[in-house]
This record gives sequence, C-alpha cells and structure tokens, in this order.
Amino acid sequence: MTNVFPIHGELAVNSQASQHPAALELPPQAIECFREGVEQLQAGDPAAALAPLTQSIQHAPNFSEAHVFLGLANALTSNIYPAIDHLELAAQLEPHSFAAHFTLAQLNFKLRIPQKGYEAAERARQCVTTLEQRKMLTNLLREERVRERNGIARPWFNKPFSVPGLVMAGGGLVVALIAILVHMH
Repeated sequence: MTNVFPIHGELAVNSQASQHPAALELPPQAIECFREGVEQLQAGDPAAALAPLTQSIQHAPNFSEAHVFLGLANALTSNIYPAIDHLELAAQLEPHSFAAHFTLAQLNFKLRIPQKGYEAAERARQCVTTLEQRKMLTNLLREERVRERNGIARPWFNKPFSVPGLVMAGGGLVVALIAILVHMH
C-alpha cells in the first residue's frame, strides 16, 4: 500500500520544519523527530515513521506539518481513523495549508468518500501558491473523475432518510423480529 499516497516533492520540500515560519517556536526535539519521520516516509517505511512523528507532536501538539505527515503515515499503514483525525487537525491548526487539505482530499477519494474529497480539494485549491501544487491538485481531480466515470455508482449518504423510507425499514425490522421470536418458540 506504499504507493497509495506518494510523497510529492512539493509536500516534502514545503513541509521541512526549517522552512516553517514558526520553526523558531518549535522545540528542537519536535523538529528532530519530524525530520526523522519524514526521512522514514521518503525511504518507503511508513510504519517506522509513526513513532518519530508521534513523538514530534507530543513535543509540539500544534505542529500542523507533523500532523499531516503522521496522518500520511497512518494512511499508508491502514490506520484510517487516526489518519483522518491527524489530517483534519492539521487543517484546523493551519487553515491555509495546501498539504493538509490536499492529503485529506486524496485520502477521502481513496476511501471513496467523494463529497468530502471534493470539499477538501476545494480548500486545497484556495491554498495553492505554486504551479506544482496546482498540477498536483489538477491530477488528483482528474484521477477522481476518471474513477467516477469508470466505477460503480455509490450512494453519497448525505441526505436524510425520508419518513416513508423509515416507516418501511421499521416495518421490515418488526416483521424480522416477529419471525425470529416465532422461530425461537
């Protein structure tokens, strides 16, 4: 699963703690752990990156870039819920972070949650500052549109159930429970 979320050069280069405006405010341990984790990710070992990236955010809980890369490492090791949590927290901590929004969009698209993917992609679009970022986002959206055209239509689950639908489902549940009770006696 290591190719699911490639570490694009732009994400890795722009996320070095030494280039981060708040790098001077970060504890040196947080920066060192962050660099070690990024090196592990770049070496293709996301499982080994988990510990140093976790230590980085323990030293600096508001270090959004460490949350992005910890989310990425979690996604690559199939720890989906922690991945989502860290990416969403990174986006909250740094609302103008292209890396946070782009990676969250990428994860949502891979999980086949297109609505959230498009929302995160739109936020990433608003954060684009380089041509490389624009290309990355364009490619991600193009891949998703191809996947949608060639894939099975999936429900969005964003509309509330209708009253008749709930009545029918409840009626079916009652019938099933009665059948189970009758069968038990």
